[in-house]
Amino acid sequence: MEDAVAIRLLPGPKAGVGTRFECDTRIGPFRLLDRMEVTEWKDRRVMAIHHQGLVTGSGRFTLRRHRRGTEFTWTERLRFPLWVGGPLGGMLAKPVLRRVWRRNLSNLKALVEGQKL
Repeated sequence: MEDAVAIRLLPGPKAGVGTRFECDTRIGPFRLLDRMEVTEWKDRRVMAIHHQGLVTGSGRFTLRRHRRGTEFTWTERLRFPLWVGGPLGGMLAKPVLRRVWRRNLSNLKALVEGQKL
């Protein structure tokens, strides 16, 4: 994830539900500290997180087998605080975040398939 500059595990579980971490995030000139906690974990199938930083919300990764391979799904529901525009700020950030996340997914696909980045 190119936007993740550094990740630090916090005290507590180191894997699965309850794992907490801080992520220094940078998107263009913007930097923020994103605190997250794993809220759902099904080994090799699901990981969900709760964002507790400046931007709050939830994210979820799922893996589902198909005859032709594996389907990876990533959903995010984020809420921006009023002082950065609230829902309007979220709408303005959406195309930028979509571009960053698509690049992240492309990088993940290349890693999984053994291609060079």
